[in-house]
Amino acid sequence: MKAENKAAERLLSGAAWDDFCDTLKVAGRMIDQFGDQPSELDRAEWYRFLSRLTRSGCERLIENAEPTRPRLRDMVWRQSINFQTVDQDHLMCQFDEARDYRITGTRGTIPYFVMAVLTAPAPGDPGAQDWAPLGVEGLTQFDPSNLKTTGFLASQQLVVAEDGTFEIILSQNDPGPGKNWLKLAPDTNCILIRLVWSDRSSQTAPAMTIERMDGVAPEPITPALMANNLAWAAQGVLGYAELVRNWWQGNQGNFSAKLNRLDYSRAQYLSNGGVPDRHVAFGGWQKDKDEALVLEFTPPPCEYWNFQICNIWQENLDTFEDGNGWVNNSRFVAQPDGRVRIVIAESDPGAGGNWVNSFGHDKGQWGLRFVQTQVTPPVKLWRLPLDRLEREGAAALDPAQAVDTGQFVD
Repeated sequence: MKAENKAAERLLSGAAWDDFCDTLKVAGRMIDQFGDQPSELDRAEWYRFLSRLTRSGCERLIENAEPTRPRLRDMVWRQSINFQTVDQDHLMCQFDEARDYRITGTRGTIPYFVMAVLTAPAPGDPGAQDWAPLGVEGLTQFDPSNLKTTGFLASQQLVVAEDGTFEIILSQNDPGPGKNWLKLAPDTNCILIRLVWSDRSSQTAPAMTIERMDGVAPEPITPALMANNLAWAAQGVLGYAELVRNWWQGNQGNFSAKLNRLDYSRAQYLSNGGVPDRHVAFGGWQKDKDEALVLEFTPPPCEYWNFQICNIWQENLDTFEDGNGWVNNSRFVAQPDGRVRIVIAESDPGAGGNWVNSFGHDKGQWGLRFVQTQVTPPVKLWRLPLDRLEREGAAALDPAQAVDTGQFVD
């Protein structure tokens, strides 16, 4: 039986739906691999994390994965997969194959955006088989979270008309001189556009639409397509669940064993859809609730920088909605010599600098990124009792007791 016919049969019989549900169950049980590390708060957020992954997967890989209706859609509300930056919006469009596409739009007033075309390992007809029995091993064949960047185009590189409009051709072949071109690889199956804000209250985002250049008319969904998309969505949940496990305690990061440090790793950042116009340091953090972590660094000249703390599932803490949980180049307090001091604690100790609320968490992951720069700063890091910082202020930050971090590991 042809794979397309088998996929259709599995959808119509209910087998594709059963496998979707069973794969979500496999992802849910992955928390058992973390042992007793997750707190009750961490465990509550784990199941919320899975619900967010499911919601995002259904949006990106079912609703927004019709070959004859390409769309650029924002990620769903409060989704922060893989250290998503609070100051960035992420537009995505899923492809079934590397056809010729056209993006038209207006530049807007945000300072910067970048388009990246991505590939993820996937079979041609994933809906033709069950994936849940394979568990994590199935991700070697089919992993929507394993996004590799094959090309990118930054807003500064665009040819923009005087009225602020632009057109970009996405294709495997050069459209000719004077055209904005983003080259597709033969196996490209996704485009990701990062919109970077400095001030959401005063800036406007680019307005962009995407279309196929062959002018194909929209077609109804088919059983085979729905079976394929259910498989994509479920494997996406499993893939991101495995990704956070691998970064926290696996060989891709093992941050739980190297706490309270920040490592710059090109391979780490580019392993999941990153673009090579920035340096990003990741790591794990840990402190008791009656302690504080303090970081100091001097930002280099760059297009954008930010620091953020996340839970162990790589999600920005709930405080981002209240204007806390991260610091960036447009909302920070600097010392007279230009140093940025960040204080992570359950309450503001009044030691100056920038307070980030740990919001009931005693551990997690964090990231420090600098966009469009060749220079990265060293970081000084202290861990100390919160009440001491409250009593002594900045005088408690003895340079001799600081840990030096912000190193390159590859």
